[in-house]
Amino acid sequence: MPPPRPLLLLTVLVFAAARPGCEFERNPAGECHRPPAADSVTCVDLQLRTCSDAAYNHTAFPTLLRHRSWEVVEASSEYILLSVLHQLLEGQCNPDLRLLGCAVLAPRCEGGQVRRPCRHICEGLREACQPAFDAIDMAWPYFLDCHRYFTSEDEGCYDPLEKLRGGLEADEALPSGLPPTFIRFSHHSYAQMVRVLRRTASRCAHVARTYSIGRSFDGRELLVIEFSSRPGQHELMEPEVKLIGNIHGNEVAGREILIYLAQYLCSEYLLGNPRIQRLLNTTRIHLLPSMNPDGYEVAAAEGAGYNGWTSGRQNAQNLDLNRNFPDLTSEYYQLAETRGVRSDHIPIPQHYWWGKVAPETKAIMKWMQTIPFVLSASLHGGDLVVSYPFDFSKHPQEEKMFSPTPDEKMFKLLSRAYADVHPMMMDRSENRCGGNFLKRGSIINGADWYSFTGGMSDFNYLHTNCFEITVELGCVKFPPEEALYTLWQHNKESLLNFVETVHRGIKGVVMDKFGKPVKNARILVKGIRHDITTAPDGDYWRLLPPGTHIVIAQAPGYTKVIKKVILPARMKRAGRVDFILQPLGVGPRNFLHGLRRTGPHDPLGGASSLGEATEPDPLRARRQPSADGSKPWWWSYFTSLSTHRPRWLLKY
Repeated sequence: MPPPRPLLLLTVLVFAAARPGCEFERNPAGECHRPPAADSVTCVDLQLRTCSDAAYNHTAFPTLLRHRSWEVVEASSEYILLSVLHQLLEGQCNPDLRLLGCAVLAPRCEGGQVRRPCRHICEGLREACQPAFDAIDMAWPYFLDCHRYFTSEDEGCYDPLEKLRGGLEADEALPSGLPPTFIRFSHHSYAQMVRVLRRTASRCAHVARTYSIGRSFDGRELLVIEFSSRPGQHELMEPEVKLIGNIHGNEVAGREILIYLAQYLCSEYLLGNPRIQRLLNTTRIHLLPSMNPDGYEVAAAEGAGYNGWTSGRQNAQNLDLNRNFPDLTSEYYQLAETRGVRSDHIPIPQHYWWGKVAPETKAIMKWMQTIPFVLSASLHGGDLVVSYPFDFSKHPQEEKMFSPTPDEKMFKLLSRAYADVHPMMMDRSENRCGGNFLKRGSIINGADWYSFTGGMSDFNYLHTNCFEITVELGCVKFPPEEALYTLWQHNKESLLNFVETVHRGIKGVVMDKFGKPVKNARILVKGIRHDITTAPDGDYWRLLPPGTHIVIAQAPGYTKVIKKVILPARMKRAGRVDFILQPLGVGPRNFLHGLRRTGPHDPLGGASSLGEATEPDPLRARRQPSADGSKPWWWSYFTSLSTHRPRWLLKY
């Protein structure tokens, strides 16, 4: 069972007892009232703590809910619910939902007139946030009815979320006389980072775009900039690469380097750099400079040179995001001992969701299910070395123990692709930062360095097709501004060289005899007990070291096909190896579900942007009423602490 929610947070909801069924809205006494007319009103200062960051400073009484004083508003069930939804929804839709509610509980007042929030903003937020309410079996709040309390743009509505976007879309003018290719090597605040990424995407709109994969616990967008010949689309046999920085908020070098890399890729593409143009025309690259923007704010408040070793490392929930992913490595070690059992694409165990899962972690896992990533790097700080999976020792009691994956040779090649062209990693001085890794070539198996569970790299490898390495960029976690240009120079070639390695190995399409793609077909390599699967379009990418390989493609309902592949040592482009599968007599549609391992459903379920349906949400199913009509997990708090029963919170 999941851990109970904090009693204090839920107790405050006991007084929520408004009843549904009113055509308009109800006051705290449950009486039905028509919303006030748009007559002239007296604007007063907004004094609600929960709404202190709203995009306006004045409101008016009575409110849209007929509240006539601050005391009435603060005592209302609607306001109390609004103040704790952040915790109930575990950070999802925050602060968007709170600001939307504030626009109703304390409406905007300008020039003696009350302005209503825009209906399309409410509708968009409801579509995005409804799953979060469904997950706790709570009905959408009646006071956020998009048709009752919101209005259209034609009627002069306003965007209650404008402050979230305010200042982020406005461009920062470069100093006069500087070319648009100029890169400012400085630390970037959250707002500055977003501006730079959006400005860069605007300059290179034909090959770049920005998009969000979710929000942090404190409500900051996890903003990604993508580079591709066709931004926003997965192209057949074009490999997908992601680079992630700032998973630990106080390790900021990776954050800044990825901001610089985005500007560099755009500028060099426009200048006609053949290497960059070839890279962007053949590869889809996703850069997430800051996975932990909340932690960064804590570290940045102390500043470079003053930041402690751990200040800002965790997210706003005090969770280490690189210990927050499902521990699939332990299960892998058990499966690996059993002959004939698959030990790849291990499902997320259901008990994982009973713990505290950060919204940032959920966003990354959803992202990985949406896009068929092939290669990834997570940029850290605190040492100078490249580490690769596994990060968790095969003997849990051993703090340091060499624990290779079945793809040990490939992971070493990927790690060397970064380290071998990094001038400081190749520096022969043992007294330098990272000098203790010199004899290893500045690369190391993660568990052989130190063992830990819940890491992102192990999860990538064991749950998806993606191979991820971890790059420690230097011994200073929050370097001074004057060191940033040198850091960029040391890592620029390494980053480019690493991304280019996604074109090592083989790629192709698996189809049936009619040319129809076969998704989720398995690609096996003899001698490497780790399969990868085809994407929805039937395409695949298999990173492989040079040599001779026996490759097998198979899918339930089809005969398997075996091919011998020879990869020369100096081969720079992935070899094309297609497979045509012959049916066994029963159509593949009846067998596709059998490709997935049996186990708990995936709570990140839903339709992906690639159009591939994922499994239903077990968290939602676990929290739905049982056949005997039992209430959601939080209902007992209300009935045990008060006779008031807020039935409008119930969906059933």
